[in-house]
Amino acid sequence: MQKIESVPEMRSVAAHLKSQGKTVALVPTMGALHAGQEALIRAAVAKADVVIVAIFLNPLQFGPNEVIAKYPRSLTEDVQLCEACGAHIVFAPSVEEMYPRGYSTYVIEEQTSRALCGPSRPTHFRGVTTMMANFFNLIRPDFAFYGQKSVQRAAVVRKMALDLHFGVEIVVVPTVRESDGLAAGVRNREFTSSARSEALALSKALIKVKEMADSGVRSPDRLIAEATHILSQHRRVRIIYISIVDTVTMETAREVIPGRTMLAIAAWIDEVRLIDNAVL
Repeated sequence: MQKIESVPEMRSVAAHLKSQGKTVALVPTMGALHAGQEALIRAAVAKADVVIVAIFLNPLQFGPNEVIAKYPRSLTEDVQLCEACGAHIVFAPSVEEMYPRGYSTYVIEEQTSRALCGPSRPTHFRGVTTMMANFFNLIRPDFAFYGQKSVQRAAVVRKMALDLHFGVEIVVVPTVRESDGLAAGVRNREFTSSARSEALALSKALIKVKEMADSGVRSPDRLIAEATHILSQHRRVRIIYISIVDTVTMETAREVIPGRTMLAIAAWIDEVRLIDNAVL
């Protein structure tokens, strides 16, 4: 497996791969890899000739009240996991490589990014789309892989790719859950046993609402009320949003349409921000 740290080398290698007619899959990550990203890499290996895992802690995705220094880093272990999963290249540029001094160009998607996480993280998706536009230009991937847990991020990048004619297929892989039902995530390792118990309220709410929808309940208000009731029983859970939205546009749904709408939740568990969702 090859590790690349410079933008010119990544561009050169990517151009060579395309000249050979290879299909290329990109798995964008911010490092501190976990079971969810392992699933993305393995899915990419099954679909493309060459898999490139980007490990880049993107400062543009962090808002003014979000401390990037607290984000865990484990590059050595991450590279080992990528190799074990069958990735061919790890692209791990520095911030200076991606955003050199004087950098001032940003990409903004103004529709799909407005709902859900948009209001509480107003600069987050600008950071995502700017980084991904850079990656797409450098690597020219055929596919980019995201987890279902980050489905809004995937939707925003898909809209950007469509609008700007990048020609990249966005592939969404089902959420990986730990044995107790908690969605795999980089922040899970920070939980005490009691905080983890509180965090499980999110998956419990999703399971209950999914059961209600499967039984024929189609009212978003009723389903959201049930999820709110479950979360409100946990004193350390602070709800950011509970919404039922279209799975493609992220717009608020007036009625549950099986397979086309999803329940999305974001909440604080003490100082850890969690997101999760379920297609209804």
